[in-house]
Amino acid sequence: MEERIIKFISALRAQGLRVSLAESEDAFNAINMLGVHERETFRLSLRATLVKDTADLKVFDELFPLFFSANTPPPLINLAEDLTPQEAGKIAEAIRHFNQHLQNMLDKLMHGEPLSQQELEQLAQMIGLQHANDLRYQEWMARRMEQALRFEEVREAIQELMDTLAEMDLDPQRLEQIRQLLEANQAALGEQLRQYVGQRIAENLSDQPPEEDIDRLLNRPFNALSEKNMQILRDEVRRLAAILRSRVALRQKRAKSGKLDPKATIRTNLKHNSVPFQIKYRNRHLKPKLVVLCDISTSMRYCSELMLSLIYAMQDLVSKTNAFAFIDHLEYITPDFQGKRANEAVGSVLRRIPTGYYSTDLGYTLSNFASDYLDKIDSRTTFIMVGDGRNNYNNPQVEIFRTISRRSHRTIWINPEPRIQWGTGDSDMWQYAPYCDDILKAATLNELTAAVDKLLN
Repeated sequence: MEERIIKFISALRAQGLRVSLAESEDAFNAINMLGVHERETFRLSLRATLVKDTADLKVFDELFPLFFSANTPPPLINLAEDLTPQEAGKIAEAIRHFNQHLQNMLDKLMHGEPLSQQELEQLAQMIGLQHANDLRYQEWMARRMEQALRFEEVREAIQELMDTLAEMDLDPQRLEQIRQLLEANQAALGEQLRQYVGQRIAENLSDQPPEEDIDRLLNRPFNALSEKNMQILRDEVRRLAAILRSRVALRQKRAKSGKLDPKATIRTNLKHNSVPFQIKYRNRHLKPKLVVLCDISTSMRYCSELMLSLIYAMQDLVSKTNAFAFIDHLEYITPDFQGKRANEAVGSVLRRIPTGYYSTDLGYTLSNFASDYLDKIDSRTTFIMVGDGRNNYNNPQVEIFRTISRRSHRTIWINPEPRIQWGTGDSDMWQYAPYCDDILKAATLNELTAAVDKLLN
């Protein structure tokens, strides 16, 4: 129990609570006096000694059940025990028509078997749960595990199984009872996944080092950042933006005279027998117009937030920026940034487009843009897409992207994923790539800063 309490205190600190050694000692003294047998008394003794600010109560209440619960999966019902031999035979015959994965899942639901520890650990490894250290992503990680188990296919298989059993003349009332029990068992498996994810994230928090070296943090992938890490980077991005502003401003100052224009120089000096008394320069637009489309779904939020922070910190170096955010539809967010910091503006946008059960739909977003905002693109515009190119198997609307690219001066895509992952799963990146002037990888803040520097070159 002492080791569990120490891990709990470490997790509280990782979430930003200030817990001193003296307060930790007070917690152990209180537990020695009051004991651990009464769970509510145990909880209140820890809360009274470890939490100083009412704002921290939410964090305490989230973490406590993850460290001090029975750790037992929700109960599942064994349908097989209640089946007659005839019913069992018909169900076994119907299940044989499904593929091996669905057969295994349906058998597990029929017998009320929870996922084993080995199965949970394999799923955790598959979705990268060992790197997760932010409880806000508990639901998202659990949904990724459900996707790995193909829960949606299992739901469809249950309905198909019911249709097949109905054709076998199984009693309709009995059929409905079996369907309800199967769905209840699947829901219990989903709850087991959520419980496991929460406990693993809590364990990861307790193992997290108390302080993070800023240089390492600048090179840490966005998908491995905690909210505490992000707070550090939000402060750091102001320093990086100041460095970028100086660098870009110096380039613009040096380029004010433009490039030598040989043809115009020769034409102008024909009256001097082509002796170049007057030098002509080719004018150039020093301040670009930007149109930025940012994916703010769960997997892209940090990258998009920091990208917008960098862009809006340098507004005096661009002539105009039009910013948009999307998950499954497009939102014009430029007004949100007036008088606000980027993270505050992104927060207000997320309240309008909260991350939920729906999926990213990049194709529909491009359709929204083409129908309502295409006039914001012209030959002076740099069009910037910030996203991983994953479209959840929706129509990618490549022709619309091609039209936008042709209208713009430059098209730049900022993607946190390496090229080796393009085209895998629901990625449509290879379809968009031919219409991009440049595709910049930005999986870390250092890479993102370099990408912004390049696009303003």
